[in-house]
Amino acid sequence: MTDTRQARTDASSHATLGKAADENFPVAPFFLPRAWRDDLMAVYGFARLVDDIGDGDLAPGGADARHLGLSPEAAEDRLAFLDAFEADLHRVFDGTPRHPLLRGLRPTVRRRGLTPEPFLGLIAANRQDQLVARYETYDDLLAYCALSANPVGRLVLAITGTDTPERIRRSDEICTALQIVEHLQDVAEDLGNDRIYLPAEDLKRFHVTESDLARPTAGASVRALIAFEADRARALLHAGTPLVGSVHGRLRLLLAGFAAGGLAALDAITDAGFDVLTGPPKATKPSLMRQVGAVLLRARREG
Repeated sequence: MTDTRQARTDASSHATLGKAADENFPVAPFFLPRAWRDDLMAVYGFARLVDDIGDGDLAPGGADARHLGLSPEAAEDRLAFLDAFEADLHRVFDGTPRHPLLRGLRPTVRRRGLTPEPFLGLIAANRQDQLVARYETYDDLLAYCALSANPVGRLVLAITGTDTPERIRRSDEICTALQIVEHLQDVAEDLGNDRIYLPAEDLKRFHVTESDLARPTAGASVRALIAFEADRARALLHAGTPLVGSVHGRLRLLLAGFAAGGLAALDAITDAGFDVLTGPPKATKPSLMRQVGAVLLRARREG
């Protein structure tokens, strides 16, 4: 590989990993052991890249497509791109992956004894995004979150060696809530991509139409709908809080940060009067810190 091509490869990988700073929760904060941080970032790189493929955020002729052996024309087909990425994922477990982020994931998989299933779930979620643009019921949305979000929490528990059945159940509650919160923040952006992650049954209940969601600001019915969904997400985050109290040390602080990130984002949505159409409400650092303290206190009481 020439120096120029190597530089492009490094730039592509750094750009993917750099998106960690934009998440609602800390991905691999400084207080964790270095080995955990490295493994969490390797998993994050996978999750972020597969989302970028599914969202069409990668240049068709870019380095990511070339690493997977795709022509610019083939890379314009997101399903073909995801198929090629899935094939390279399997090489993480039984060969040598082509993509540098997947090569970087291989030591983590070996060191932590990770299995393909959670990674395949994330790919399946992005494949579903190409085929399903609306969700009729809340249960349908939960099934999607089981693919798009819950595998991430399961990977965190596997990396830290704390993946018991009860912790996995609580982690699923937190991760599903975080996914719903992200959907609430991104209603306008998702609609621009012809996707709606608000259950159709809830739109009908609150007398909200798709044209209501396309307006520059939210009317009373949309605000009521968002408040309803926000309450659901908050309840899931609180239900998952015992996970935080079930672990110790720096891992407790990490998991508290995950839950607190969702709660702080919900605070931002509330502070915006549940008008998410003017732009995604973002949590502030003071709000995040307050929520970390609240989650830790709640976990201690419930533990």
